[in-house]
Amino acid sequence: MTVTRLRDIPGIGVDTIGDAADAMDDPEFLRLENLDTDLRPPAVALAATHAAVDDDAANSYLPFQGHRSLREAAAGHVGRICGRHYDPGTECVSVAGGLNGILNTLLATVESGQEVVLCDPIYAGLVNRVRLAGGVPRFVPAQPTADGWTVDPERLADAVGPDTAAVLMMGPAMPTGLVLDERHWSALSDACERHNAWLIYDAAMERIRFDGRPPSHPAAHEGLARHTITVGSASKELRLIGWRVGWVVGPAPILADIRLVGLINVVCQVGLAQQAVAAALDAPDADADVAAATATWQQRCETVLDELAAYPVIRPHGGWSLLVDTRPLELTASELSRRLFDRAKIAATPMDGWGPSGGHYLRIVFANEPVERLTGLGERFRLAI
Repeated sequence: MTVTRLRDIPGIGVDTIGDAADAMDDPEFLRLENLDTDLRPPAVALAATHAAVDDDAANSYLPFQGHRSLREAAAGHVGRICGRHYDPGTECVSVAGGLNGILNTLLATVESGQEVVLCDPIYAGLVNRVRLAGGVPRFVPAQPTADGWTVDPERLADAVGPDTAAVLMMGPAMPTGLVLDERHWSALSDACERHNAWLIYDAAMERIRFDGRPPSHPAAHEGLARHTITVGSASKELRLIGWRVGWVVGPAPILADIRLVGLINVVCQVGLAQQAVAAALDAPDADADVAAATATWQQRCETVLDELAAYPVIRPHGGWSLLVDTRPLELTASELSRRLFDRAKIAATPMDGWGPSGGHYLRIVFANEPVERLTGLGERFRLAI
């Protein structure tokens, strides 16, 4: 590496597998490697996007912090979920997708050498952004059980110390589908207050839950409200992946710093997409739309679990993906990925670099293939193994 900041930052693997599957140009390949979905975005968002093509105001850098309508919609959306009011003028900024918001927030909150607490395993893109911002990841292991993933609230809280700048949590977490709840926020509340640490909450999938319950938002906890920075995105729940629009919501003083970082990094979000996202967030049937999509994804998840019942698969509690533990198969995740690709026309990502335990797992994305194509997945696994 030419610069030291990249020395401990590996790739994410998804790009390599995705490029290889694209190169095959074979419709029989099951595309289980990337967080895409074939479910259409909300109709109101598509209509607003078409209208924006002829709107000169949409073809502009301005306003740099995002159109007022988008910030009002995003601040209102977060406020409804956590039961708080956020000022769209001072406590919300739009960003070019959720991960742009994560990086901007880390750059505004983490000094070089400070720790950021994450669950393990976790998306490599989050880990890599912590490192790119100069932070040191501190991992708390999540445990796979017969009912899904769990993480001990007290272990999370104990990981927060004098060197902690932030706790970076996602729920449901990607790729495990781990869901956090009030027990975790209660434990983290005292720890964040004691050490004056931020809680950065990646809310990209918070409504994609398979238990029928509403999101559990840390800012709803009285002790965490002033420490919580929410980073949201239109990519997953709204299926607006290519629109590249997200938002950051939190206390005004830190939002001023995050806004400043945004002016330097990427500058602004996609002009053509902002009114579309605002319309989707504000639509009267917004929650019903997400619930309907979630029901489809859950059906696909259950199909994968049924097909792979003979294999060491961990049930997710939400999200778009699940994990296969490759150790009982006496294979590395990379070896299993290669066998599935070469012998069974399955593209799936090994999780090397996705936290300390990531190398033990293969990720299966179930959001982008219909049940009809997922049926027979078990036979393909048998053919590969």
